[in-house]
Order: sequence, then structure tokens, then C-alpha cells
Amino acid sequence: MEQIEKGSLHPLTLVLEEIYSIFTKQGFSIATGPELEDEWHNFDALNVPKDHPARDMQDTFFIKDKPGFVMRTHTSPVQIRFMENHKPPFAIVVPGKVFRNESTDATHEMQFHQLEGLVVGEGITVEHMKATLLNFLQELFGKETELRLRPSFFPFVEPGFEVDVKIVKDGEEKWLELGGAGMVHPNVFDAVKYDTQKYSGFAFGFGVDRLANIKFGINDVRLEYQGDLRLNQF
Repeated sequence: MEQIEKGSLHPLTLVLEEIYSIFTKQGFSIATGPELEDEWHNFDALNVPKDHPARDMQDTFFIKDKPGFVMRTHTSPVQIRFMENHKPPFAIVVPGKVFRNESTDATHEMQFHQLEGLVVGEGITVEHMKATLLNFLQELFGKETELRLRPSFFPFVEPGFEVDVKIVKDGEEKWLELGGAGMVHPNVFDAVKYDTQKYSGFAFGFGVDRLANIKFGINDVRLEYQGDLRLNQF
């Protein structure tokens, strides 16, 4: 009888399954939402000004036959939808595909997968955020992994940080930028009618494609969307 070669899970699927396992063990729930999103949830409720460059046609896919709607540029609107229907405390992660109108190369695609997280409660601080992120990255990449936060600006958090990770591979250390994080901006809580005097929270966002590339040594993000059978090795 002819031996039939078995298939294998896609690298993004493998990484996402591991991510779900790591965060659910920490008490997080998984939330999802629509890929076609209205501008209020995608921009306004997230404290993104009307004239912000992120709304520019160069970055956003606007829907010609559905004014006021876009292909979501991040999974943050799912956080808004969750907060509209839930009261703190809670901890969620939001995985999903997002869309950006940009040129493609080895590190950029017009579509990619993003993972965002949101923790809201009383007395939540940057220390909680850093500990959560460090635990996640060490679970994903190994206990020797180090975390670095650099001040940065994102409209929906204050203060905001770039998140870097130090990877040790073949005896060589290298810092890599993974995404952003920060304390939820009061204007975001105002949009969902949360008491800013009572509640605080942190949010973070990473590109799942980048996490997969680091973990599996894939050097071109475009491979993950072209059905290349060489990815079966994972």
C-alpha cells in the first residue's frame, strides 16, 4: 500500500495554539470580533484623532460601497466591543487577521495576524504589565529571554512603550522589536463609560507572524500566505 505523506499544521496555527495555552493558564479569556469594522470602533473609541495618519488611505482599506467602514487595521476594536458588554475585572487576548494598505516585502504584508491583550481592574499598574509580558515571552521563547520597554507613543495608551525581546540563538544575543504596550488611556475608558477613578488597565499588541518567524527561523513573512509546502517542516 502506498504510503501517504501526512500534512502538518501551519506555523501561525502552531504559534497561536501555544499562545492560547500560555495566556489561558494565566487566567485570560479569548475574544474575537469582525474583520469589517466601523470607524468608531476602529479609530474614534481608541482615541485616534480624525486627522491621525493611521486613517490615511495609504494605511487603511476603506470600503467603497459601505461608507464609514474599514477593514480593521488592528484587533483593538474587539477590545472596545468587549468593554461595551463586560464590566471589570477581566483579562482577554484578541487574536485575528488585520489589514494595512502598504507595500509588501520580507517583513511586511497587506494582511497579517495580530494578537492583542487587555487587562482591566482596580490597582492595575505597569508592573503587572511587565510581569505578564515577560512571563509570556519566556514561555514562548525560553526562560533566558529578556524584555525591554522603551518609551513610545500610541493614541490609546499613556504611558506607551515599544516592547523589545532579547533572543539568544547559537550563542548570539539580539534585541528584536515585537510590538507596543502601555496603560489604557482614560479617553478609551470614557468611550465605554468606565469609571477612570476606579479602574486602570494595560494593553499590548504583537504581530503573530513576527513571533512565528522568530520561533521557527522563517526569514520572509510572505511565505506564510503563499501555501509554500516548505512550511510543512514545522
